[in-house]
Amino acid sequence: MKSNFKNTARSKRVSCQICSVKPIYLLLGLLVLSGFTHLWNAVGFPDIFFDEGVYMRRAMHVLEGLGPQESYFHDHPFFGQIFLASSLAVVGFPNSFHPSANVDSVASLYLAPRILMGLLAIVDTFLIYKIAENRYGTKIALISSLFFAVMPITWLVRRILLDSILLPFLLLSILLALSSKNSSHKNLMVLLSGICMGIAIFTKTPAFAMIPLVAGLVYFYNGKSLKLVALWLLPVVLIPMLWPLQSIEAGQFHLWVGDVLGQTQRHSAGLAYTLYTFFNMDPVLFILGTAGIVFCIFKRDYFILMWLVPFILFLFAIGYNQYFYSIPILPVFCISASVLIARTLGSIKQEKLGKVLPYVLVLGIGAFGLASTMMIITTNMTSGEFQAASFVLQHVRDNDSKTTILASPTYSWIFNDVFHKQNVFLDYSLVLWQKITTQHVLLVVDPHYMIDMGRGKILSKLDNDSKMIASFDGNVQKYDIALYPYTNLKVNYEGSHIEIKEK
Repeated sequence: MKSNFKNTARSKRVSCQICSVKPIYLLLGLLVLSGFTHLWNAVGFPDIFFDEGVYMRRAMHVLEGLGPQESYFHDHPFFGQIFLASSLAVVGFPNSFHPSANVDSVASLYLAPRILMGLLAIVDTFLIYKIAENRYGTKIALISSLFFAVMPITWLVRRILLDSILLPFLLLSILLALSSKNSSHKNLMVLLSGICMGIAIFTKTPAFAMIPLVAGLVYFYNGKSLKLVALWLLPVVLIPMLWPLQSIEAGQFHLWVGDVLGQTQRHSAGLAYTLYTFFNMDPVLFILGTAGIVFCIFKRDYFILMWLVPFILFLFAIGYNQYFYSIPILPVFCISASVLIARTLGSIKQEKLGKVLPYVLVLGIGAFGLASTMMIITTNMTSGEFQAASFVLQHVRDNDSKTTILASPTYSWIFNDVFHKQNVFLDYSLVLWQKITTQHVLLVVDPHYMIDMGRGKILSKLDNDSKMIASFDGNVQKYDIALYPYTNLKVNYEGSHIEIKEK
């Protein structure tokens, strides 16, 4: 009997050890899965978006030692380009890639920054797991990180965007605030959380809408200590202040004020467009996440509410929205959907059904999400863009001082900062304020250029007065974008048709 008792006790200990190890293996598997979905075909999908070129141009500005801020436009803080430039400098970008004018070489220039975004997405997956584990337990943590790893909408973080850069800092700030509750180093944890939030805001200002969430966690998780909240707020306020202080030091504060106010006056389809696009791209996660949020409202889960509501109200208030503005709230949709599944199905009275059904449902959703994601990340949405860039590089000689190149930032940073072509306008829209001083003009007319022609007559005049010498079509036209999951390709239009024109 004694021996049996010992064996039983030993088996229980082994069983407990297995239980404690299994989530680690599952998490590692999810991180590998996240690496696949966010790194596979990094330069082929998605297309190269206009704003990605803007941030690469600014990163090159930093890499060339020209300072953190471009002189003529202060639309966002400059931590994003510092982070990009610092990360790219580690691999000796761009010289270590031995750039040439052929298509594959041009494509490789976007490989390093896109891989960086994919690595950040893996970090996001891990942080979502830790946040959900701290707040709700291991089961919900695994489901949440699975959803972020495989659901189609999360391809958005593959783009080189400020939202993709700020997300891990935001998540780390939340995690540190949650972890401060049981920490013997509360002050340090709270301070680090504040630093991360300050960096997130210093990357893109709308991140300030997350202040109520993290400040509330610091307050309620630490005995309602106002001193700790004040300590947390110190870097949250001081770090973003570097942006206006830099403009004052450079004598450009008046430009800073004008550009910041200008950002608040931009117009778009509004919040409804962002939410509709989310639904169109990933109806499963949108519906489950929305249902989970309603469930959390019913359960008075203020963690979910404070993550979502202030940010949604901010987007509603500013009016100007783009589809990728939803990136900071993608984790809360994953977590709320996980809470809904685990709490509702887990409460089924039939013990066996209650234990099995959540796993069957989660695995089914995960398999569906992964299959949908694979269908879109294996497409090639950039071929036309890289062919167009290669054509321009081969068409314009290195010593050609008689030709001005007008193109969107998608291409211009490559022409100007990598191949050092002469007379490159960093953005075709600058022609609205600057004169062309050369005899000839080479114009890259892509869908974004067509949209912007309404900004000034000179853009349409240049297009009409120029002769097309080459055109390139992307692969998006091969897919029925009205059918899911190819509905995700509706925002992959910038490489659909590109014309090279000469005047």
